[in-house]
Amino acid sequence: VLLGIFFNVHSAVLIEDVPFTEEDFKDGPERIYSLYEQVSYNCFIAAGLYALLGGFSLCQSRLNKRKEYMVR
Repeated sequence: VLLGIFFNVHSAVLIEDVPFTEEDFKDGPERIYSLYEQVSYNCFIAAGLYALLGGFSLCQSRLNKRKEYMVR
């Protein structure tokens, strides 16, 4: 989530992670800013997927720890 926030505020440190070409610099900063925002949305989607899968994993681990499912 933090990476998404930093990409959304157009952090200059993260310019190496933005997929741009030489032609993107000719149109002014608007094209670079839109690429930053695209990467930001990708980070938010990945964070959401991590949260969903983490919640699912937590539910599965609690389900597997119940006594009636334990094999003796």
